[in-house]
This record gives sequence, structure tokens and C-alpha cells, in this order.
Amino acid sequence: MNSISTTQLNIAYDDALIVEGLDMQIPCGKVTSIIGPNGCGKSTVLKAIGRIIKPKQGIVYLNGEDMKNLTTKDIATKMAILPQSPLAPSGLTVGELVAYGRFPHQKGFGKLTSEDKKIVSWALNVTKLKDLEFREVDTLSGGQRQRVWIAMALAQQTDLILLDEPTTYLDLCHQLEVLELLYDLNKTQGCTIVMVLHDLNLAARFSDYMIAVRSGKIIKHGTSKEVMTPAVLKEVFNIDATIVPDPNSGREVCITYNLINDNINKRERETA
Repeated sequence: MNSISTTQLNIAYDDALIVEGLDMQIPCGKVTSIIGPNGCGKSTVLKAIGRIIKPKQGIVYLNGEDMKNLTTKDIATKMAILPQSPLAPSGLTVGELVAYGRFPHQKGFGKLTSEDKKIVSWALNVTKLKDLEFREVDTLSGGQRQRVWIAMALAQQTDLILLDEPTTYLDLCHQLEVLELLYDLNKTQGCTIVMVLHDLNLAARFSDYMIAVRSGKIIKHGTSKEVMTPAVLKEVFNIDATIVPDPNSGREVCITYNLINDNINKRERETA
């Protein structure tokens, strides 16, 4: 099982230091969500551990090995990463896009082998896309397109998948569709899932482990019960949150919240 961790990671865009001294361990075989306010460095961390951007300092380890010592193709056989709102070339079919996931494993001229085709077919079936195999990707709904990208990641045959905001621009139904698929893949296929999420309640519902980040630093990590607390959300988001157990899942849910020290709004509410 592939594992990933960081030691004293500094990440910067030009001269702007976004993340400083980050020590992080992603648990194997679990669903992990990274949460935090806009601009706190969530996506930046994901890009760094996925080697999309190069850290200014520090080490990212994959299976205990410094990722700088691994080739891009080596990494692609161990880890898949899906950025925010990925775009497929116009006219590409579902089956063709999913087949791209076999590229890291191909040799010579890159022709699909019978084994490659078998794996692509499996990925389409697992994600319930077999009936859409010959549809063009740009004709699909947002939720369907996200499933296609996840199927492509599965076709890579990695047991570590990183996703940056996989529910962006999706309605409530499609958000649940995508997250339930990822949760099921974790439980049935043993994939380690790491995702950046804005929705705290979805993160708590579908995650075994949560990492709360503010200003490029980890404020709290642990189970949803340990992270989804009024004290942690106050420190991370500057809100006064009311947390209750979800009657269906038993996980923590934020049912309402107010800005801390929002005296103007408080007076308006009291006089309304």
C-alpha cells in the first residue's frame, strides 16, 4: 500500500511563501480530506505532494522514498492526481479518455494490450460508465464527467488517488454521487483517497481522517470527531459553529455558524 508524507515542506509561488515547515502524514487505506479557508494552501499542498509544483524546501516521501528520486512515470504507476475541473480534448469519448490511464504502464508505441483493455473495461464497470463508453465526454453532465476522470485514475492501477475539489460546480445529487463512488472505491478496492474539500459536512461524512489547515499550517488532524469541533473551526475559519451528530451517519454536522466578533450583524439580529 502506497503511503505519502512530508517533512519541513516549504511551498512558494515566486517570492510568496504559501506553506512553511509542513510535516504531514497521510494514513494508508483511508479517505482523508484537507479542509481550510480560501487561500490557506490546501490545493497548494495537494499539488506539491502530487508533484505538480516543486516545493521550495523539504521532502515529499512516497513509500518512504524521496519523490525527487522517482521518475514521473514511476510516480504515475503509484499515484493518480485529478486537478480542479480537468478538461478533456474536444471529441474524445469516455472509453478513450479512460484508456489514457494506461499510459504509464505502456511500452514501445503505446498500443493497448489485451490486459490494458481488460483494466479499462473494469474501470468503466466500477464507475458505472460502461453504457457511456462511446459517448463524447463533453456531452456528459458534470457528475458523469467527474466519474470519467475517476475511472481514468482507476485505470492507472494506483492505490493512491489525490483529488482537488472533486465536487466543484456539482449540484447536491452529483456531489453525493461522486463522493459515494470514492468512498466505495476505498472500501472495496482499498484505494487511499486524499481530497481537498470546501464543504465541511461532506468532508466529515465521507472521511476517515481530516486535516484542518490555516495559513499553510496544520491546525488539527484526526477523525471527524476530533476535527469537527467548535474550538477547531473557530481557529481555522474564525466562526462560532454549532456541531451536532448526523442522525443518519452519526458523523459530526455543522448546522449553523456565526462570524466571531461580528458585532454589527449581532446588533442587527437582536433588533430584527
